[in-house]
Amino acid sequence: MQETNFKERAEELRQKALAEEIEADFASRQRAKRQLERGWQLNMNFVSGDQFCDIGPAGELEEENAEYEWQSRRCFNHIAPTVDTRLARLAKVRPSLEVRAFSDSEADIKTARIATNILRSVKNRIDLDGVISRATLWSEVCGTAFYKVVWNFDAGSVIGADENGHSLREGDVNVVPLSPFEIYPDDLTAPTMSEVKSIIHAKAISVSEIREKFGVELPGRQITDFALVPYSCASGWKRPADGAQSPVLEDREILIERYTRPNGRYPEGRLEIVAGGKLLFEGPLPYKNGDRGERILPFIRQTGIELAGSFFGTSVVDRMIPLQRAYNAVRNRKHEFLNRLTAGVVAVEDGSVDAEELAQDGLYPGKILVYRQGSPAPAFLDCGSFPAEFREEEERIANEFVLVSGMSEISRNSANPTNVVSAVGLQLLLDQDTNRMHQAVESVERAVKEAGKQILHLYKQFAAAKRLLNMTGTDGHTELYYFDASDISADDVVFATGYDRTPSEIKEEIVNLLSLGLLKDSEGNLSDETKNRILDALGYGSFENARDISRLHVAKAERENVLLAHEDVEAEEYDDHALHILEHLRFLLSGGEAQAATKARVLRHLQSHRRKGE
Repeated sequence: MQETNFKERAEELRQKALAEEIEADFASRQRAKRQLERGWQLNMNFVSGDQFCDIGPAGELEEENAEYEWQSRRCFNHIAPTVDTRLARLAKVRPSLEVRAFSDSEADIKTARIATNILRSVKNRIDLDGVISRATLWSEVCGTAFYKVVWNFDAGSVIGADENGHSLREGDVNVVPLSPFEIYPDDLTAPTMSEVKSIIHAKAISVSEIREKFGVELPGRQITDFALVPYSCASGWKRPADGAQSPVLEDREILIERYTRPNGRYPEGRLEIVAGGKLLFEGPLPYKNGDRGERILPFIRQTGIELAGSFFGTSVVDRMIPLQRAYNAVRNRKHEFLNRLTAGVVAVEDGSVDAEELAQDGLYPGKILVYRQGSPAPAFLDCGSFPAEFREEEERIANEFVLVSGMSEISRNSANPTNVVSAVGLQLLLDQDTNRMHQAVESVERAVKEAGKQILHLYKQFAAAKRLLNMTGTDGHTELYYFDASDISADDVVFATGYDRTPSEIKEEIVNLLSLGLLKDSEGNLSDETKNRILDALGYGSFENARDISRLHVAKAERENVLLAHEDVEAEEYDDHALHILEHLRFLLSGGEAQAATKARVLRHLQSHRRKGE
């Protein structure tokens, strides 16, 4: 009994020491990253229009006070529309994941088809476009964003109940966008995610959520650190009474998750979770989300602009802040000068008029001004004419906005300062803006492609039982399909990153291909199958009088290929034998002859087509 108590006490001390070590590690990473966080906060302020602030000598964000009460302090925000334009352009070129077969074999084609439909299903279920939009907003404003790909055991269809009557679900993948404030790497100079040895994901969450997830009761406290506030939470925070800039969260605790890559001590990596000084969980990395089933960090990095020698990237907002300050100063000084020209500056002799009344009312039209007899009458000082330097400096800074932001006037406000009138010339101008954003576009592509790989790896790890999937067949019909982990391969497929095109773009491309004659056969004619596909793409596929039954024959032949893998199938008298023979030969040449029994059944089926087609 005493030995048991000694072991329990030793385990408690070990867990307490580990929790203290993790919290000390987190505090060290916080200090190293503090200056970066204040820069991101400054960027957010400038995008939102709070532009009279800066980072003070103490490293904290401070308000810039006016030197005189009468000084104009208005913001003429050019950063926000630039960010909006870049986000709109990035949304247009957003990649959609498709999986190409590793070879022409039927097994690889089936695997690629299942993987593509899994990705499409996940994309629609979790609103992946919205996830990418939120992450891209962070990368455009702060320079870096992250995706966390996890397996949610509380998602998916209900498969039963536990002993307490709670529903058990089959689980499903979830992709969470993260701000750079939540991520603390062990090395701020690592250029890629693969070179980071460990990452801490920290966030302030409610103690009730911790109790629900981990079964641990914590007292909770106030969280005032700007970097730890969950920005997606619109309720539950208020401004402090002393007027400080940081919001306050009540009954919260900082949840610290430290992920460590596999090493000599921990071959499967390490995940340790701490909150309120207590160790909530420790164990190996939960996901086999790397190539060849390796366990890696479940985070994906996306940058706006890569920064040499830095884990976190930079953004176009960083480059535009000095110009925005200069532009605000010019416009405000310009307005002050115009106010002097319109309101005037009055010179009066001391004691000749009631100065307080004059300062309060000014010289409004019809005013009767009484001044002391014998003293000179009050007069307006000559402020001169409006200086041309104001206009020149304003135009120069506006042109620098275009240079620094990479967004021309034609993209930002639909203006055409170059007077280009041809459609080709205007498209070239738009393409130039796209080329300037190539680095950001490429980062989004890499991040989404990596997310697709991790999604398939998690399905292969956790989709042990048969799962139902709605799949789109090659003939456009929707079919139900049962799959399990053995049907998924994320290592033997090739990811093809394409782009979702608008219907108008698809129609324009089809018309161009038709005009070039690229859709015609060797005899210069359009096949029935090609006509049907063109009609479908143009939106006329549902017209019965505009369709041919050839695609129905092709679909029937594809279904026969599936049946021929298990049983003999006899050709029908009403089959289009030429189309059926062509489809069955395609099946054989693409790897359908892998099994001798299947090949023999297909050959017998071909003979029946030839016999009935004579």
